[in-house]
Amino acid sequence: MDIVSSGATLRQRLGPLVRRQRFLVPHRRRLHLAPPFLLDDYVPRYQTLSSRDTARKRSLAYAHLRNCNLCPRMCGVNRYQTTGTCLIGDKAKVNVIAPHFGEEACIQGHNGSGAVFMSGCNLRCIFCQNFDIAHQRNGMDLTPEELGDWYVKLQEVGNVHNINIVTPEHVVPQVALSILHARDHGLRVPIVYNTSSFDSLASLELMDGLVDIYLADFKVWESSTSKRLLKADDYAATARESIRAMQAQVGDLCFTGDGIAKKGVLVRHLVMPGKAAEGAEIMRFLATEISTDCFVNIMEQYHPDAHVGKKNRGGPRGSQNGEVRYADLNRAVSGEEVSSIRRAAMDAGLWRFNEPPQHGGFAM
Repeated sequence: MDIVSSGATLRQRLGPLVRRQRFLVPHRRRLHLAPPFLLDDYVPRYQTLSSRDTARKRSLAYAHLRNCNLCPRMCGVNRYQTTGTCLIGDKAKVNVIAPHFGEEACIQGHNGSGAVFMSGCNLRCIFCQNFDIAHQRNGMDLTPEELGDWYVKLQEVGNVHNINIVTPEHVVPQVALSILHARDHGLRVPIVYNTSSFDSLASLELMDGLVDIYLADFKVWESSTSKRLLKADDYAATARESIRAMQAQVGDLCFTGDGIAKKGVLVRHLVMPGKAAEGAEIMRFLATEISTDCFVNIMEQYHPDAHVGKKNRGGPRGSQNGEVRYADLNRAVSGEEVSSIRRAAMDAGLWRFNEPPQHGGFAM
């Protein structure tokens, strides 16, 4: 046998082994749609709630509205009479309701995600990318029943793949009641809880059985950073606790064969200028304390917004007029900052990443 033919024979013999080994290396795996992450079919969790659990959740939701303790701010106000930090009362204030095509491909699919953008927020991020919605409280006031009717409209008219409730942390009682109302009026698609992860365990307990997908941000790691940029020094500790609870409820992200996510946790991290080391710590936390199969979106679309880059008008700390506020954040992130966080994630054992499409069509 000559050298060429023996080499071909060796490749034929080793080919299957090489292909198998390739999928055993975490950095190279691409089996998002393989078992155990592939579902034959899916029934939303709220469809399986017993009448007893449903009544209990309704009762808890109303009780929390009368003594609001469902986010880490723990305002304790009666929201039928006044408001707390979020400045939202017993009705949810909603800015936009529409099919949305700005989410991950597995969330938006072909028909869009049924996005419901809540006005207000329990954080005060100085760089907020949705500043006009989260900080300015623009929109219409809706009762839980009116809100639930909109979910059904999104399903029936928009043919959306899910109901995507954006920034729900401060309106959890209203959201819980709206889901139960919509279920009784024909809702059949999964619920996406699109959160900053500044949630309390009590709020996540109320949402347990109602939410199918937790679309959770993990913004920063250091308490000094969150105190300065998010106005919440306990953010990172709260986010860790919250994401653990979310994972315990719904597990790793799972799909049906069409590539649409139906159940599980998807964690987003918005890469911040100069904060790559904090992003790396977040990735290590997800790998070691959540799951190495955690589905992660490392996002590079940060841009200066909200208060970042605005001219300072002077203040009690002696800042001079005309200085740029938060100058260290007044730039886009670099490719190296994004790459370093991705490397840290892979080194920690994470492998399920939201990848940008390599073509003009739908990304599975």
